[in-house]
Amino acid sequence: MSYIKNRNALLAVGDAELRRVALDIAEQGIAAADPAVRLRQILRMDGRTLCVEQLRFDLDAGRRVFVIGAGKASFPIAKAIDDIVGPHVHAGLVTCKEGQEGQLQHIRLHLAAHPVPNEASLQAATQTQVLLEQVRAGDIVLCCFTGGSSSLFVKPVPGVSLDDKAQANRLLLTCGANIEEINDVRKHLSQVKGGRLIHPLPAGTQVINLTVSDVIGDALDYITDPSVADRSTFADAQAVLDKYGLWDRMPVSVSAHLRQAPAQAETIKAADLQHLVRHDVLLVRTDAACTGAANASRAAGYAPVVLSTLFEGESSVLGRNLVAIARQILLDGHPVSPPCVLIGGGETTVTVNGHAGQGGPNQEFAVSAALELCGTQGIVALGLDTDGTDGPTRFAGGIADGLTRRLARQAGHDLHSALMCHDVTPVLESIAHAIDTGATGTNVNDLKLIVIGGPSDAPLR
Repeated sequence: MSYIKNRNALLAVGDAELRRVALDIAEQGIAAADPAVRLRQILRMDGRTLCVEQLRFDLDAGRRVFVIGAGKASFPIAKAIDDIVGPHVHAGLVTCKEGQEGQLQHIRLHLAAHPVPNEASLQAATQTQVLLEQVRAGDIVLCCFTGGSSSLFVKPVPGVSLDDKAQANRLLLTCGANIEEINDVRKHLSQVKGGRLIHPLPAGTQVINLTVSDVIGDALDYITDPSVADRSTFADAQAVLDKYGLWDRMPVSVSAHLRQAPAQAETIKAADLQHLVRHDVLLVRTDAACTGAANASRAAGYAPVVLSTLFEGESSVLGRNLVAIARQILLDGHPVSPPCVLIGGGETTVTVNGHAGQGGPNQEFAVSAALELCGTQGIVALGLDTDGTDGPTRFAGGIADGLTRRLARQAGHDLHSALMCHDVTPVLESIAHAIDTGATGTNVNDLKLIVIGGPSDAPLR
């Protein structure tokens, strides 16, 4: 399956053969993280018996099936449920990112904004709460919450407006905090996150989480947090604002709520959900794209080196460091001989102080790599957000090689200045170095590739 829409343009400049290898490996990495493939292996209807892995639920016993969820990888999960369980779904509502293509026959599809929530995000949460009021003891609730639900599925605590919540989101996304820190704050500003969505369900409800991990360590309370218990506390949220100096930058309502830390507004803990029967199915782990990329590299005749699936911190720093390793490999064949591919996964960030233009962590990774690669032959760098959206842009990431900086200069751009101003998208787009996939249907950790050496005789398949 081809994910990259502008593939021909990306191959028209620079080292075309090595770029082709990089793009093929990236696409196979995305394909390896498709949650629908795994779900269709474990979900089936046996007459009127719903089967999920080894679980069996007799729907003739009066049980009804509800489907809820939100996230950037939620559509293919919902589509598989729609195709397999379809007519047996009593009611369903799944929220996806605006621009999501596809239709559902038995589950209502709602679209909202990401990475900053909008009114449709509030409607998604409110309407899902209303839908769940129909649930009776013993019913089944299939939950499809995946990464991105923090923006797509929003209901702020009383006293915090939607605009204030959106402003808090913007600050959290640009302060350098990692995803766990960001979510510690967001969960404590919400009426639906941190397990609050499912807490009112009647005793005996079967809650089945079908999800995809985009968080290092695969912690469920940072992946599908509306539908599981939360381990974080107000103290954790307060520590994030302390660490990044956000108290005076946050909207007054947000800072006031977090300072007061009302006991009744604490998130839901494991003991609070003992009345429910919960089953958690992690369809795709966070390192799935890295594993897929490693397999694709090997099949192409390139030795894969998975450096880490736990990368965090500044994207631009990682870009410089991985290129340094690649140049060492070209120089003396250590620690591995080319042709080879350096592979990294994780959730790197961009810290913005003041005004920023357009860009995202994977595009900044590519630009940073381009600065280090200037004039170097035999290396291609690629950074990709596996969900198809890198930061608040329409691009999934960027690609770079030894010609990138020269091409940028010829187009009237300075890569270093663009990186310092966090305005890299216009540069990458103008020189056909920005990768466009659209919504991929998955959302695992980002994928970083450094392809080193000449083309292999073994083509990718």
